[in-house]
Amino acid sequence: MTEPFHLMDDSYFLIKNWQKINPRIFAGFTTKMGGISSGPYFNNNMGLHVGDDNAKVVFNRNQFAKKINFPISNWVCCEQTHGSNVQYITEADLGKGSESYGDSLKDCDGIYTDQKNTLLALCFADCVPIYFFAPSYGLCGIVHAGWKGTVKNICRSLIEEWKKHGIPVEKILVTIGPSICNQCYIVDNKIIDQVEKLPLTDVQRFYTKVEKTQYKINLKALNQALLENEGILPKNIQVSGFCSSCDQTYFYSHRRDKGQTGRMIGFIGIREA
Repeated sequence: MTEPFHLMDDSYFLIKNWQKINPRIFAGFTTKMGGISSGPYFNNNMGLHVGDDNAKVVFNRNQFAKKINFPISNWVCCEQTHGSNVQYITEADLGKGSESYGDSLKDCDGIYTDQKNTLLALCFADCVPIYFFAPSYGLCGIVHAGWKGTVKNICRSLIEEWKKHGIPVEKILVTIGPSICNQCYIVDNKIIDQVEKLPLTDVQRFYTKVEKTQYKINLKALNQALLENEGILPKNIQVSGFCSSCDQTYFYSHRRDKGQTGRMIGFIGIREA
């Protein structure tokens, strides 16, 4: 499978093949390169909630915003509580969480919109960013799926919302972004017990036992199977091969960096012509 994320400069990747469908869509993922943060947040930290200097994070965000022509006053960011709540974004939400974590959308891990010039931005450092695009309907969205969001099937939450908007599921395109790979992500049997409850056949194919209560798990593949189970066509799903833990040059990793690290953002928005 061809890698869907293309490095534009050291500071961000774009899903380039979606721009062939609509040149006004900007969907991608930032890197840890190109900012002014220091210490464990070196150097392009986008997370306002991790202990970094707020002014430096806002500088990093503004610098990136200028590159893609989406001012941070048009960004929408979330509190991200590892849940399955998704929210439709309106013009009234613009700027929420863009300069202060305190005014982020509360208890929300998925956002979508048909509003132009709105950038949906979620923070990541191992969890799975999943991007949604319905080109014929002008709708785009993104969800944050760590293991908790995955076992709560947050993708289903967003797909159900889109169905209410009259979007046929076979018209939805999905990209699974850079996140921790199965070789780097080892979990205990309590998490596996939750995975076993998902509505999938042969769920054991997504994890392998390392030792008695330790398992390697493939969150990307698990989410891909959940998407297909909801009716997303396999040909409409593309998956990044990048691992946030393996690649120390471009990505922060909560697991690799032992909890003290920065955040990348997964972003998506459609500019007006």
